[in-house]
Formats: sequence, C-alpha cells, structure tokens
Amino acid sequence: MILEFFKDIFAFDEGSPLLFTQFYFWAFFTVVFAVFAAIGRSKTLLRNTFLFFVSVFFYYKTSGIFTLILLFATVFNFFCGKIIHSCKSEGSKKFNLICGLLVNLATLCYFKYAYFLIDMTNNLLGTSFRIFDAFAFLGNNIAGENIFDTENILLPVGISFFTFQSISYIMDIYRKRIDPVSNIFDFGFYLTFFPQLVAGPIVRANTFIPQLYKPFFLGRRQFGIAVFWILNGFAKKIILSDYIAVNFVDRVFENPTMYSGPENLLALFSYSLQVYADFSGYTDIAIGVAMLMGFYLPQNFNSPYKAPNAGNFWKRWHISLSRWLQDYLYIPLGGNREASFGTYAVIFSIAAIGVILSGSIWIAVILVSITAYFTIRAYVSPDNKKEITSNLNRLNTMLLGGIWHGASWNFMIWGGLNGLGMLVFNFWKKRDIYKKTLAVMIVTIIFLTLQVLFDQPLFKIGLIWIGTIFIGTFIRMIYNLCGGKWKFSKLEYCWAVLQTFVFITFTRLFFRSGSNLDPAEANQVAWDTAKNMVNQIGGKWDFSLIPSMADAYKNIIILFVLGMIIHWIPSKLKRRYRLWFALQPIPVMVVTTCIIVFVVYQFMTADLQKFIYFQF
Repeated sequence: MILEFFKDIFAFDEGSPLLFTQFYFWAFFTVVFAVFAAIGRSKTLLRNTFLFFVSVFFYYKTSGIFTLILLFATVFNFFCGKIIHSCKSEGSKKFNLICGLLVNLATLCYFKYAYFLIDMTNNLLGTSFRIFDAFAFLGNNIAGENIFDTENILLPVGISFFTFQSISYIMDIYRKRIDPVSNIFDFGFYLTFFPQLVAGPIVRANTFIPQLYKPFFLGRRQFGIAVFWILNGFAKKIILSDYIAVNFVDRVFENPTMYSGPENLLALFSYSLQVYADFSGYTDIAIGVAMLMGFYLPQNFNSPYKAPNAGNFWKRWHISLSRWLQDYLYIPLGGNREASFGTYAVIFSIAAIGVILSGSIWIAVILVSITAYFTIRAYVSPDNKKEITSNLNRLNTMLLGGIWHGASWNFMIWGGLNGLGMLVFNFWKKRDIYKKTLAVMIVTIIFLTLQVLFDQPLFKIGLIWIGTIFIGTFIRMIYNLCGGKWKFSKLEYCWAVLQTFVFITFTRLFFRSGSNLDPAEANQVAWDTAKNMVNQIGGKWDFSLIPSMADAYKNIIILFVLGMIIHWIPSKLKRRYRLWFALQPIPVMVVTTCIIVFVVYQFMTADLQKFIYFQF
C-alpha cells in the first residue's frame, strides 16, 4: 500500500500533470514550502540546490522523459556561459556565442518546427518526407524495446521559455551585463524555477540571477500580496477562462458552421477574454508562489485591453516576451537605426515560406510591396529613414513573434497582422484630422466597391468596421470645422481602446484556430476554421434570433461583461484593494481566502483545463 502510494507520487502520468489548479500541486507546494522555510535562511547554495531539484521534479511530473532536454539545456548553457566569459579575444567570444545560440535554437527548432520544415520541404521539392523522431529511436535502442513513438515528435512543455532564458543568459554574459554563475545548481535553479518554468514569464538573467544570492525575506505585506495574486489568478483561470472555454468558446471553434453569425462573433470576443484570463491567471499564480519564497518575477501583463493602439498593446501583453524580442531580435536586426541585411533576409524568407505553405502568391506580394514601399520612402526621404527602418524591423519582429507561437502559417498571419497594425498606427498618428478622414473614406469606398462587386463576407466585415471608424473620424472633423476645440480626450481614448480591442480580437481568429492542433494538420484545419467563422460572422444575420441567443448564453455574456469591467477598472483602484487585502489581519485573510476558494470552485469544470500557453 505504501509502495503504491509513493509510486503514484513519483511516477509520471501524462493525463495528470501538476497544474496550479490541482489539489496535488498545492499539496506538493506545501511540502516544498515547509522544507524551504526550514532551510531558507541558511546558505543560499543549499536553498537554491533544493529548489533546483524540486523544479526538475515538477517538470518531470509535467513532461516525463522530456526532463532530459531540460537537464541538457542546464548543463550545456552553464558551461557555454563559462567558456564565453573566459575567452580573451572578441572573435573567440563571438564564435562560442554563435555555437551556443545554434545549439539552443537547433534544439528548439527540432521539437517545435520539425513539421513546419518538413511540410515546407515537401511543398517546395515535391517530396514526401515523413517525421522521424531520432530521440525516440535512440531511447528505444537504449531500452531494448519500442517504448516511444518514432513517427511523431511531441513538443516538450515550456521549451520556448527555458530556451529563451538560456539565450538571454549567454547573451548577457557576452554583452558583459552579468558574470557567469559559479555553481551549476545555482544556474539550474535560475533556468528551472518551477513557478514560471512551463509558461513564463520569461525571466532575464541580469534581473533574476542577483536574487539567487539574497537571503530569504517575506514581510507581512509581501505575504498578503502573494496570497492576493494567487487567488486573483485562480479566479481568472477557473471562472473566466475555463468556464467560458468549456461551455461556449471551444464548441463554436470546433464547428463554426453549426452556429450563427452572432454566436461566432460572441465566441471570438469571448476568446479574447479567455486567453487573457488564462495566461495572466497563470502569471498571477506564478508571481504569488514565487513571492512566498522571496523571489520576484517580472510583470507580464498590464491591462492590455486598455491599449489605445497595437504598439501599446504589445507593451502591455506578454511583456517579458515583448522585451525579450526587443533586446534580442529587434535591436540586433537594426532597431530604429537602420535596415540591416537581416531585415530584408527575414522579410523575404517569411514571404517565401508563406507562399510555399499556403500556395498563394499574395502573401509574398503583400510583404514585398510593404518592404518596397518603405525602402523607397527611406531612399527619397532621408530625414524619415530612422522611422521607416524601425517600422520594417517592427514588422519583422512581429512576424517572427508569430512563428514563435506556432509552426504554422496561421500564426505567421496573426503576427503579420499585428505588425501591420503597428505600421498603420504610426502612419495614422502623424496625420491631421482632415487627412485621417480622407484616408478612412477612401478605404471605406474600396470595401464598399468590393462588397458590391463580389459580395463576400470578409468585405462585409471590413466595410462595417472601417465604416464605423469613418463615422467617428468624420464627426470629429465636422466638430473641428465648426470651430470646436477638441477637449474630449477621455472619449477619444475610449474610442481608440475600443477599436484596438476589436482589431486584436479579429487577429485572434488566426491565433485560436491553429491552437491545440496536431502540427501535421494545423495549416489546413486552421485555415478552414478561420474561413468558416468569417463566413458566418459576415453572412446574413437573423436578428429575430438574437434575444433567444442572449438568453441561452446569458451566463457567458454576464461573465464577459463583468470580466471586461474588472479589466477596465483604473489601475490605482486595483492597487488600493490589493493593498487592502494584503494588510488584513491573518484571521480575516484566512476567512476571505476560504470564501473566495469556495466561490471559485463552484465554476470548476469536470476536467481541469491545461493553461493555453503550455503548448508554446
């Protein structure tokens, strides 16, 4: 009986990973925290070594045999950092850095982009190569039996996150921002810290490694705020994310044609709330758990649906990834200084990949046209060269950020649309109200013409959205012409936030339609799902059915409205009630916590839902 109990504890069960929403995780954390509290004030090496092994065990319970990949990343990058630091010449430093980057990226590409590369090769050369998992083959030979499937390459949970952290470590050593960690257990703790290991936030070496050597401290206020973040994350994940997903969003995305246009539209907007609540909920819990142990993780979300434009959205959403891409991709490509060889290489490579995977030349035409436009503008207008090249590098960064999320072209489209959103805003913000009105009027006429000539759902959606923007812009222009001085800055901000939210939501059509799919079929299924949803949303609506639809989905609508209201509450007010909770007497905090947990678990679904970003 006892042996069976310990076997269940230490055995890997693919169907039951350690999730923050599981009782088993909190039993695990209780034991970890009890031991940690006993040794937390002793030598930091002992504490860090303990947390390293705990984190490896946590990853094993989540990913099984893929723990070997994590251990390889730990050992390789530890010694790679030491070698880079010990090099005397700049040439040898750069050579070892490049080797380190190639090994990290090759490991990531093998597991994450194998299907992507095989599909591209087969489409380009007309071959019929199939996936073969070399690691599974090697494992079978070592075991002497066929334990692992060699015809499918499974994606290790969180591989993107710990690979990006590894890259930041060796890059920061190369840039002399940090010295290498002297002990492999300290480094292993940095790379594998379990609260953020499988879904971020991405922890930068130069901000987290100094915390490795600080003595443990947990003040009364920090304890209260940590508990608040954990409860806040629970509520987001279970009430807003899981309930909306299981009871509505997943059903619509699985078969959009079975649902009406209004239902598809509601599902699309509900998904925007769901994915935010899911990902930020994980981050909140991770921050709270880490804070209980005296460590501070970076903020990963800052009310992203308050953003008045696409660029500002990405300063608020997945902040750790956005900053990582800025420092290790956008700036090396040239940033706002110049368009480098890498700038054009990335654009033309992605254009070629898009054509190969989609079979449509239009993707290349669009990307090449945008590139040509900005290149010509930079040539004829040297004064604007800095701005123009920064726009090209932003577009590249968003395209590559899309590919980071998934090895299929629907993620490329999603990233490209976000990049285009940034470019359009940069064009928009420098025009006066009259030029803005003229520009939007021209685009509205174009969509109207396309809709009249071809009568396609996509053109109808575009006409309604652009037409709405035109009405708002036209009203403001008339106000100016009548001598009014624009004093409604808050109204203008709300209008911008609304339009940005609509834009971001519709780009998520491509994001969600390609998620949770077998990479071998992701491209076609994602495209069909997106196309069917557009056809339903842009098709003919029977408005007489909307009252019955509202009644049928009243719980979803209520949660969506409440979720957005809470999201849009001013940040100062949120800080006040967070601090109020943190400073409550312990007995009051315990009672409040019990009540919140009880309410949250009333929304618990039968099957616990994995966090969405586990797959990335």
